[in-house]
Amino acid sequence: MPGAVVAAGRRRARGAAMTRWCPALAPAVQLRHDQVRDTDLLLLPERVVVLEGSAGAVLRLCDGVRAVPDIVAELAVRYPDAPVAAEVPAFLGRIRAEGWLR
Repeated sequence: MPGAVVAAGRRRARGAAMTRWCPALAPAVQLRHDQVRDTDLLLLPERVVVLEGSAGAVLRLCDGVRAVPDIVAELAVRYPDAPVAAEVPAFLGRIRAEGWLR
């Protein structure tokens, strides 16, 4: 049971940090739209990542000024039927873990 308490505390700490975090693309990362394929791309050193769904819309809001809750709120207006409150922070966390966001 003590491990569960520690894990819950870590989740709360990560959640609090996420509310203050104002994500931005890492310096070597560029977001581009490929008009021929009508898809968004992340251009990385020696790598291109094809973004699916609304990933490009999410990353366009990562300007280093907006905090994660602000990004979620804006996307909730654009996509009212999507579970953005859960999915956007998780997506941003994964992209940050890759080193593509700061």
